[in-house]
Amino acid sequence: MVVTLGQLAAHLGAELHGDAEVVISRIANLETAQSGEVSFLSDSKYRAFLGTTQASAVLIKAEALADCRTNALVVADPYVGFARTAQLLDTTPQPATGIHATAVIAEDAVLGSDVAIGANSVIESGVVLEDGVVIGPGCFVGKNSRMGKRSRLWANVTLYHNVRLGEDCLIQSGAVIGSDGFGYANQRGEWIKIPQLGGVVIGNRVEIGASTTIDRGAIDDTRIADNVIIDNQCQIAHNVEIGYGTAIAGATVMAGSTKIGKYCIIGGASVFNGHIEICDQVTITGMAMVMRSITEPGLYSSGIPAQSNKEWRKVAARVMHIDDMHKRLAKLERLLQEREQ
Repeated sequence: MVVTLGQLAAHLGAELHGDAEVVISRIANLETAQSGEVSFLSDSKYRAFLGTTQASAVLIKAEALADCRTNALVVADPYVGFARTAQLLDTTPQPATGIHATAVIAEDAVLGSDVAIGANSVIESGVVLEDGVVIGPGCFVGKNSRMGKRSRLWANVTLYHNVRLGEDCLIQSGAVIGSDGFGYANQRGEWIKIPQLGGVVIGNRVEIGASTTIDRGAIDDTRIADNVIIDNQCQIAHNVEIGYGTAIAGATVMAGSTKIGKYCIIGGASVFNGHIEICDQVTITGMAMVMRSITEPGLYSSGIPAQSNKEWRKVAARVMHIDDMHKRLAKLERLLQEREQ
């Protein structure tokens, strides 16, 4: 993809300072960019590179314009501008084109216009693939599932039966949507499987990372709202609900029936107890262990950051004596109270 700077400015709604006919073909870092490339300044610590960059143009805020020695596109948020420019210049191939001869498609499956299905994919009975759906090689779409317009599956994605995927979704390789939740009853030490009768309902513009698993509901559905992004290798258990605009980083685990609000940001490798609720606009830092519901927006953390082994051993030793220290402190408080009386 090649655009002129004028076309890019129009696409971004940016204020152009420079030559509108300059041709842009790629995005690059500010320090390493060359002619024909566009860069961006979203962190002030790199501002010094504005005077030396070889980029043909830079996305900047208005206050940085005086330091820029090349063509400039002034935008409110250069990082958002970078994202939209990257979309415009994206050269990522589609997961599939056309319908491959080895694809297995049920006779009653409904395919919209411009649907593409890769080699060795299986589309079962009752499936609906709306216009523009793209399914990569080796995928499985189970009975009575539905994919909305322009949604895409990369290679080896599995959608079990009764999964509803909205429009403009992107599922990365190896993801499994609609597998059985971890539902069992115990009778005198013997595990009795509880059939998972719900489905999974995923909204529009949802992205799910590679090797992430989203379990189907036990009775009701597991639900992912619009505009949610879930990173690689996450585990979302049965009947979890995730609210609009929430972002979940890699290796996070959510136990069953957890409810996450809108616009939450969850750091990687976090763990959530089941049957708890997280309110809207909560940010949780990485490797947090969330055991109870959170009812107030804000920033939450748990755990001890990495430190030298020597310091960590000191802290661990002190932690082991907290109970004894508490008892001794309580004893001193009682003695002081007796003296004051």
